[in-house]
Amino acid sequence: MAETPTSPEHPPAAAHGDHAAYDGLRLRDVTKEFPGGFTAVRSLDLDVPRGSFFALLGPSGCGKTTTLRMVAGLETPTSGSITLAGQDITYAKPYRRPVNTVFQSYALFPHLDIFENVAFGLRRRKTKDVDAKVREMLELVELTSQARKRPAQLSGGQQQRVALARALINNPEVLLLDEPLGALDLKLRRSMQIEVKRIQVEVGRTFVHVTHDQEEAMTMADTVAVMNGGVIEQMGAPAELYENPRSTFVANFLGQSNLIEGRVLRRAADVTTVEMHGIEVSVPSPRVHTDADAGWVGIRPEKVLVGRPGEELDAPGNTIPGGVVSDVSFVGVSTQYLVRMPWGQELQVFSQNTGRTHMFTQGESVELSWRPEYAFLLDRSQDADAGAAERVGG
Repeated sequence: MAETPTSPEHPPAAAHGDHAAYDGLRLRDVTKEFPGGFTAVRSLDLDVPRGSFFALLGPSGCGKTTTLRMVAGLETPTSGSITLAGQDITYAKPYRRPVNTVFQSYALFPHLDIFENVAFGLRRRKTKDVDAKVREMLELVELTSQARKRPAQLSGGQQQRVALARALINNPEVLLLDEPLGALDLKLRRSMQIEVKRIQVEVGRTFVHVTHDQEEAMTMADTVAVMNGGVIEQMGAPAELYENPRSTFVANFLGQSNLIEGRVLRRAADVTTVEMHGIEVSVPSPRVHTDADAGWVGIRPEKVLVGRPGEELDAPGNTIPGGVVSDVSFVGVSTQYLVRMPWGQELQVFSQNTGRTHMFTQGESVELSWRPEYAFLLDRSQDADAGAAERVGG
């Protein structure tokens, strides 16, 4: 590979536009092809604001780890450019980048105690005031009392906090986290999500977190980019992606969605009217993501209310009669129903167990209803099952 981004094969940063002035992490038209014709990342454009917690979320093989490795310098883009704090780092050696990576495996030195693991990088560079800086970092990750233990004496969560401290003590411009909590059990993973986010807020550094776990990304990140097949399907705040998905992949990969075939009847500035198996339903126009007449009407299971036929539900606007309960699952906080509709499709309904609603049994006749503002409309040409198989726990 070329040593310098100004070689003939690699035009200078200016050729890629004015992105050199951006103080965050910026990828422009980044593509990574591997031998054999496999393209892991396709023409990727990405801006990660300085000081933000950013998550790359997607199933195995979607390109998220390859993207992280290109930022770290462990892979070289086939084309495109990467800048960080205004500097073009596309072809810079890994050790010349103001970047540190925390891996799932922790990669701690087993023969060194925790204090010396954290101090390792500073001692190699003969930095001043090493002991004071290490004590400060151990205090940040709440491991001061464990300073003289070896890694093997700590829990998985504690070892991961040591790995974080060892990376952060080098003051990286960006901390890259590659599935950092993947080796932890579920309960510990949940507490570590909160812990890592707390640390990010305290140090104010840019964190770029790669994960296939939807809950992890949505719990921790300010911004989530959902990747699929080497491209970003949708990017935004977690609530925005969940409430207003723009593709069937995002609708299914982030939580669960009912997708019902429909046909657009009328479009207005604020509301689009859709005919759905003989029933007219309304969808807010800002939540309509297709220009075609055919679409998928989407509604999240927890937004659907279920009641007896003719019962008045607190969801005026979209009422769907003729359902029959085909399956009931009690999961503590909610009861999850499958309701077979007259056209043969089974819809999911998650009903919160507040104690104020009737518990339906298999075979009961029901009506479904939802508030129009919760619905969305997606492109009918997209696969209604896209993303469902790759969902964690799905």
